[in-house]
Amino acid sequence: MELRKDPITRSWVITGDDVPESSPRAESFCGFCPNSPAPAQVISTSPGSDGFPWSAQAVVHPTPLYHIEGEPGRRGDGLYDRMRSIGAHELLVENPRHDGHLWNASDSEVEQFLRLAAQRIQDLKRDQRFKYISIFKNHGSNAGQEFEHPTSQLTATTFVPRRVLYELRAGRDYFEQKERCVFCDILSQEERQGVRMLETRGDYIALCPYAPRVPYESWVIPRTHESSFERTAARPGTLRDLGILLRRTLQRIRTVTEEFHLVLHTSPNSTYRSESLGYWKTIDEDYHWHIEILPILGAKARSYTFKEVYYSPLTSETAVKRLRDAKIDA
Repeated sequence: MELRKDPITRSWVITGDDVPESSPRAESFCGFCPNSPAPAQVISTSPGSDGFPWSAQAVVHPTPLYHIEGEPGRRGDGLYDRMRSIGAHELLVENPRHDGHLWNASDSEVEQFLRLAAQRIQDLKRDQRFKYISIFKNHGSNAGQEFEHPTSQLTATTFVPRRVLYELRAGRDYFEQKERCVFCDILSQEERQGVRMLETRGDYIALCPYAPRVPYESWVIPRTHESSFERTAARPGTLRDLGILLRRTLQRIRTVTEEFHLVLHTSPNSTYRSESLGYWKTIDEDYHWHIEILPILGAKARSYTFKEVYYSPLTSETAVKRLRDAKIDA
């Protein structure tokens, strides 16, 4: 596996030959349940409760797209750029119960999962190789769900994903013009108008964005300005309300579809600031972390697919060889 950069869109693509496509895995036993005969490799664990040895766990992905050892080795390939797929790829096991999903878990269980996610982001940002930590959940076969046990995924990458770069640029440009956070201004208008608000809970708001990419797209976002999710999580008592609102928002979405993508958008690793890029200079003032949920509706042929980082299980060189060798009509 390696990373290649599209010189037009400037997005990085992870590619390799004949890596199996993701699909829910049916096994005789679950490696993520407590007392599994073949447990996953544990990285970090949250304290247990209700008779379980743990409440949430971070484990190594069984078939990771990124590997933590080594350096990226970014190099030119003519006008192109390529580098090794250095990073981290983890599973965040949301609950010890095999049916303990975020929408039917207890408040304390969701809170422990969110705390673990924040801790993993904070820990991986100590590695100066990693520019961004993504946390996302794909639920449903059309969303690319891999495991039956409730899990989210974490990737630490040596680049900032394209969608996040778009947000960073837009937030910076808005701040340069108005000296305000665009997300804060959006929240202020949405609260004032009240027509796209789903629910509020403590310091958090769930809303449907003004320009949705798919039907029922929903965001969960804090009222208090903060660019970094893990800094919010460090404040006592903040994650309980977030967990309740996230659970209730997912329950609402599941009344229209059981399949969705969920992704946390937080600030990139600004501990090691880029000297050439300007996104990190005012990021604490111009960026605002949030959670995006994009439902997949079976009747909609153009449902959004999670493309924070594009992934192809086949290189273009192998693809063109197979297409050239294909037997076709003259």
